[in-house]
Amino acid sequence: MAIRSDSNNPSFARFDAAASDTTQEKLVATINRDGGVIVENLISQDLAEQIKSDLKPHFDRDTPDKYGFFPATTQRASGLLGFSDACVELACNPIYTGIANTLVSSSYTFWRGDHQETVSGKPIISSTVGFRVNPGGKQQVLHRDDNDYHPHDKKLPVMIGCVTALTKTTKENGATVAIPGSHLWGPERRPLREEAVPAELEPGDTFIFLGNLYHGGGSNTTQTDYRETVGIFLCQPTLRPAENQFLMVPLERARKLKPQAQRLLGYGVCEPGVGFMNYQDPMRVLFGVEDEETVNM
Repeated sequence: MAIRSDSNNPSFARFDAAASDTTQEKLVATINRDGGVIVENLISQDLAEQIKSDLKPHFDRDTPDKYGFFPATTQRASGLLGFSDACVELACNPIYTGIANTLVSSSYTFWRGDHQETVSGKPIISSTVGFRVNPGGKQQVLHRDDNDYHPHDKKLPVMIGCVTALTKTTKENGATVAIPGSHLWGPERRPLREEAVPAELEPGDTFIFLGNLYHGGGSNTTQTDYRETVGIFLCQPTLRPAENQFLMVPLERARKLKPQAQRLLGYGVCEPGVGFMNYQDPMRVLFGVEDEETVNM
């Protein structure tokens, strides 16, 4: 059952992934209303622990963000599908991909000769990033993830994110903060820090939110506690990924992945012709995949 506070104390609704009444329709409706939703138990604690183990060496060798978007106390890991089978499993989670396919797929109708055709494509990965917020970390500036794509109202939403907890995340140790309903704001309205609320999570819980929801990493006011999360961000298939998956995940690694993961990386074609290779579907040319999503060109 969803839990949501009243309008005088806004928060994000919570659903248990294991509950029989947690349906995709409810989750999509909640995201459309609030801009985001918390799904408890999206993945098992064992899988969260495996991802945590996979990311540790990458966190440990990260260097501070010179651009200044991430506070110096935040450590990152990227290109996660390139080395973590556990992250592949998370990226292919049926609850998340089901929501993403509903909200961020692309469809288009056009004339081809004497008849009209309607084509569609499913979301692909924009970026995959792990975050470790260390003690003393400052709050990240509130932002919208879809800024990279210069979106227009008629094309919203163009992105969706899934930030899953690897450790217990609380207001005190830097849980992601976000402003409920801010996905409905126009560009003239400025987000204020006091409007943001924390998405507190247990390991395996996730915060799924639209790319035009104002959010940011929280401040870590503890002395010894750190919080780790992993984000899988998807975008419309007609958009170029923010993190170049073809460079981050070596081809020899991609060949070993299942077709769903290969398409999430962007190897599939979004009809009528985005992503082709020598006017052929790379899924066929590179991986020999022949299924209902293979495109004949």
